[in-house]
Amino acid sequence: MPVSFLRRLFLCLLLPGSIVSVLSGATAAKRPNILWITSEDNAWHFVRLFDPVHGAPMPNLERLGNEGLIFDRAFANAPVCSVARSAIISGCYGPRTLTQYHRRSRFAPMPDGLHMYPWYLRQAGYFTSNNAKTDYNFVDADTWDECSPRASWRHRRPGQPFFHIQNFGTTHEGRLRFSAEEMATTPNQTPSDAVTLFPFHPDTPTFRYTYARYHDLHRRLDEQIGELLAQLEADGLMDDTIIFYYGDHGGVVPGTKGYLHETGLHVPLLVWFPEKWRHLAPAGAEPGTRLRGFVSFVDLAPTLLNLAGIPIPDGLDGSPFLGPGVSLCDLEQRDEVFAYADRFDEKYDLVRSLRKGRFRYIRNFQPFNFDGLQNNYRYRMLAWQEWRELYQAGRLDAAQRRFFEPRPPEELYDIETDPFQLHNLADNPAFRPTLLRLRARLGDRLRSMPDLSFLPENILLKEAIANPVAWGRDHRDEIARLIDIADLQLVPFADAEPSLRAALASSVPWERYWALIVCTTHGRAAEPLLPIVRRIAADDPVNLVRVLAAECLALVAGEDTREPLTAAVRQAADPVELNLILNTVVLLRDGPPHLRFPIDPTWFPAAWLADRDNEFLRRLEYLVPGFAPPAH
Repeated sequence: MPVSFLRRLFLCLLLPGSIVSVLSGATAAKRPNILWITSEDNAWHFVRLFDPVHGAPMPNLERLGNEGLIFDRAFANAPVCSVARSAIISGCYGPRTLTQYHRRSRFAPMPDGLHMYPWYLRQAGYFTSNNAKTDYNFVDADTWDECSPRASWRHRRPGQPFFHIQNFGTTHEGRLRFSAEEMATTPNQTPSDAVTLFPFHPDTPTFRYTYARYHDLHRRLDEQIGELLAQLEADGLMDDTIIFYYGDHGGVVPGTKGYLHETGLHVPLLVWFPEKWRHLAPAGAEPGTRLRGFVSFVDLAPTLLNLAGIPIPDGLDGSPFLGPGVSLCDLEQRDEVFAYADRFDEKYDLVRSLRKGRFRYIRNFQPFNFDGLQNNYRYRMLAWQEWRELYQAGRLDAAQRRFFEPRPPEELYDIETDPFQLHNLADNPAFRPTLLRLRARLGDRLRSMPDLSFLPENILLKEAIANPVAWGRDHRDEIARLIDIADLQLVPFADAEPSLRAALASSVPWERYWALIVCTTHGRAAEPLLPIVRRIAADDPVNLVRVLAAECLALVAGEDTREPLTAAVRQAADPVELNLILNTVVLLRDGPPHLRFPIDPTWFPAAWLADRDNEFLRRLEYLVPGFAPPAH
């Protein structure tokens, strides 16, 4: 494969004294070196190589892609860092391994018999280095040979093959935090009128400046990638190294990172092979080939092991898309990706998605939890703040308003004709067969995993954290029953009512829990069940069940349920349960019926308040004027 542009980078950027590195690095490896270049929070849409309309020019990356393989259908399995990276490091889906929450309340163990992929590489003789982000939700026990901001392939033994990750935070969400004064006085390199906004964003100077700043960050990222490749060339390693580039999930302009939309999940991915290792690419995939087969993050670990000639262990959810045994025909026939979104910092939700072919199916299990619900970290960005202010002022069009309004339980989009998911086809009779097929396919996935998120997080931390996969296997039937109840959202209330009455009377608290969520989803149609809901709100023995009953009464009937909810806040058994309850408090505060709650931090144990990792502190920061979490 040509390496001309890398040779040019080498000649331009090589520093004096590097000749020693060139000579010492020129060894004949029996296994390929593998370099992963990872950038944070940048969707497929912001890289011109992938999206010429919205993407920033990145000439070094474009040259690498034009000499490599470009994956046009690569997806994160989750749209936020720790959850996405947990899928990468393990090759396993988060909802079955209890790694689906960002960020974890407690670290989960790896499934029995499995290790994080660097372990297998090290057993095969690889030097493994990570520079430097981890952010896994798994217990990380001596995973890397070297993991730090100074980690480098240069620290391996002579002749030892290496696997190295170079992580660039240049495009991370935090880089788009700037003040109004900075926006007024500091111009971007990219003109604001040169960017194209996503159609669900308002066209304002703030949004245009934000997009332009993000383009500038991509330009800087591209320079860093060029410098890294020149270093690899200077060390004489280009001919022995397979190079990946990918974004760690989508984002990061408002409404993308954290949400199961194309802009939150669709990532840039390319792979470059030196001539020596070209046989590990699918036969017929010539340099510059654009591939449309679907791949996702759970596929990265088995692909890496396959390229390194290491047997792939049983128990992974992904499958290799490069290396021995992978044909171009097989790769191009891959057409399905599963994704999930749960708690995102302090904000709770439960959403699952299946992208199959041209369609994206989304299942919102708590559809009244609107996307724009307060999340402190997000709303530090000026564009986020302005978007909500424009909504509250009634100055957004229908596509721009949706983010701040309740969602339907199901969404279906034809991504080829509607790439930004503006036109929900779920109620379109012409697409009914597609809807039913994808609904059933997703439901089968959730039941077979099984998906642990149908139990509240605090319960999972008490009962399942020691061995989540085994616990899920032992409770598969119970979880399937909860999914069956949740699916009563998808039928007319008259058809659902008998089953809901039975679930509300169940001795299993989480069946009552899900029946209440379904009642809230049906809205005014569920009024015949409100007398039962009132009794549950008053005297159910389980605090969280009482909370959901109060939530239902407030959202369905407009009742003032501050008294039972405030009591539930004070009775929370642990910080995770408290955060779940405060999610309801914020929902009823910021959306109809706009209830104000008198929350007092002195209600909670000092130890809870002192632990900065407790997510409920973010809610207190929002709800209680003047409250600030304790300093580290």
